[in-house]
Amino acid sequence: MTPDPDFAVEPIPAFNDNYLWLLVCGPDAAVVDPGDAGPVLQRLQSRNLRLRAILVTHHHGDHVGGVAALAHATGARVYGPRSESIPAREVALAGGERIDVLGAAFDVLAVPGHTLGHIAYHAPALRVLFSGDTLFAAGCGRLFEGTAAQMTASLAQLAALPADTRVYCAHEYTLSNLRFAMAVEPDNEALRRRQRACAAVRERGDPTVPSTIADELATNPFLRCDAPAVRRAAEARAGVALPTAEAVFAALREWKNVF
Repeated sequence: MTPDPDFAVEPIPAFNDNYLWLLVCGPDAAVVDPGDAGPVLQRLQSRNLRLRAILVTHHHGDHVGGVAALAHATGARVYGPRSESIPAREVALAGGERIDVLGAAFDVLAVPGHTLGHIAYHAPALRVLFSGDTLFAAGCGRLFEGTAAQMTASLAQLAALPADTRVYCAHEYTLSNLRFAMAVEPDNEALRRRQRACAAVRERGDPTVPSTIADELATNPFLRCDAPAVRRAAEARAGVALPTAEAVFAALREWKNVF
């Protein structure tokens, strides 16, 4: 739940491992990255909700596949990155804007790396972040279009948000990400605890997300590139000295790609 009792954020599972996030305030709703319209329409109809806004973080099909159908069926306003091709987009965003969603203020953050135009949505008062495929629970997105420098800067921007910010990422990748994190930092006790807790959550069939920025700072190797143990592991893997956080990140990302 968010700090405001009038708002709730609910997961709508889709495909194999996607979460389409539904933000609900009274009879109104907004949805983030609806790759499939069907389950969203079913949830709206079952709850008698009116879809007012569609927030898109980037152009990949599993995030935009249902946007046009939802916009047509509901009249919801579509927000998305300016530099990417987003179906039915009405409001083009580049980062730095503030938008109103169901009466809550959301800051739009430019977070390139996974794609060049990727954006995230942060509501300071609600203490929620919709991070798309930039920041995952215990991981980060692959660099399909951007550079290691861009992703390092994007993750640093998200890591600087308040520690109690709840991170709603778009995929259930947590256990796989934690296995990699344990290979990087096997002596991290916070990481061990998180791995045990998340395994139990998945045994029950529940989502492991949202996490918090505090969780990620303590256990996500991609946010811990300045930690001595993470740097040593990345250097051992790369076989060379890695003098900067960006170099450590790049080595970790290449390692995770084949893990």
